[in-house]
Amino acid sequence: MLLKSELNKLKTKLNSNGILSKSEECCCYAEDALNTRDKKRNPDLVVFVETVEDIQFILKYAYEHEIPVIARGAGTNMVGACTCPNGGIVLNFTKMNKILNIEPANMTVTVQSGVVLGELKQETDNFGLFFPPDPSNYKVSTIGGAIAQSSGGALSFKYGTIKDYVLSLKVVTAKGEIMTIGSGTIKDATGYHLAQLMVGSEGTLAVIAEATLKLIPKPETRRSLLAYFENIEDVVFAVDNLVTSNIFPSAIDFMDKNSIITVENFSKCGLRTEYSGVLFVELDGQISSMNEQLDKTKEILENSNVKNIRVAKDEAESELLWQARRVSYAATTALAPDVISDDIIVPRKNLGRMVNKCHEIAEKYNLKMCLIGHVGDGNLHPQIALNLDDDIEFKNCMDAKAEMYKFAIQLGGTLSGEHGIGIEKKEYMANSVDITAVEYMKAIKKIFDTKNILNPGKIF
Repeated sequence: MLLKSELNKLKTKLNSNGILSKSEECCCYAEDALNTRDKKRNPDLVVFVETVEDIQFILKYAYEHEIPVIARGAGTNMVGACTCPNGGIVLNFTKMNKILNIEPANMTVTVQSGVVLGELKQETDNFGLFFPPDPSNYKVSTIGGAIAQSSGGALSFKYGTIKDYVLSLKVVTAKGEIMTIGSGTIKDATGYHLAQLMVGSEGTLAVIAEATLKLIPKPETRRSLLAYFENIEDVVFAVDNLVTSNIFPSAIDFMDKNSIITVENFSKCGLRTEYSGVLFVELDGQISSMNEQLDKTKEILENSNVKNIRVAKDEAESELLWQARRVSYAATTALAPDVISDDIIVPRKNLGRMVNKCHEIAEKYNLKMCLIGHVGDGNLHPQIALNLDDDIEFKNCMDAKAEMYKFAIQLGGTLSGEHGIGIEKKEYMANSVDITAVEYMKAIKKIFDTKNILNPGKIF
């Protein structure tokens, strides 16, 4: 437990306006975007850190007194990665939100962990540069959280996930040591890649303070289109035809019929609700080749049993189409008091089987499910609307999730493509990851965090 008697010492060292200690102040930091009916515990203290030295001071204090420390960005993760099952100190990074340096010649940017992805995208755009990672909540999610959770997004199909853009990190260890790992160069073959080890570690190995990230040239233009189909087999057939025909879309996303209807009722984007599935396809590249790309894409889709194609006429309409995809979670909240969004991934060749199985499981347990996903990657997000206070619905949802995980693993997939493990999926880790690998992960955790103070109770 936090030593309350030393609170004045902390306030003297830190900005006292940036410390919350009252129960009513700390209660909202017991939650993140995970929907569950498990009772949450408040942190003992919330500190709005402003410098690396603030982080260092808190960690040295916490290490000495064996107090849990939980790093928190925007709290948008959906696996309970920011919750405080053992109380402790939450490090809030909203004040460490500076873009420190953009180097156009090197195509790199150095940022503090609290920088919002959407703001980073806008700023790099001014230099003709592009930071592709785009989780659906990119307008609020932060760099530190995105790295900690190994975030992806729709553009991962062409450009990869955030792990492909991390060059160097400044982190603070559990003992309070400041350590820079990796380098600001595009290539680095100097020893172990410790910076990559931090990606997806969910704040359990060290606290990320700053990141140097790779940028790429911004594509000259983009075009978006919707392609509607009557069944999932034709959706998968179309995706396979696109990727085997030298067409490399920046994004290929999917919504099933339930999602189409739910989103259209919610946002009135002009979606065609009579079809069983829709692909969101985005092309980008040089202006001179865009019409050729677009014509070839439409030809491939027409030869893949597409029933209707809508091409965005300009940037505004393109943004409208993608907004329809991004609001799917919000739209699903209209179906029931609560929504649980999941994240599973399988090899793309098994995508059709996974989609059909998800629908079969939802029907078996009488659940309202909207299925979306980044189908170019084989990454699906079942969004289940329910009443968490209803014992039967809650049990059915948990049983359904367990069956989906089991089937995904049978198809060569895994528990998460981009959301992480947190507390939500840790009981399934042994089914998804080689047991020897899990033991090595635990050993690595112990080396970095001998007293188990960094986000304890997560992943394992």
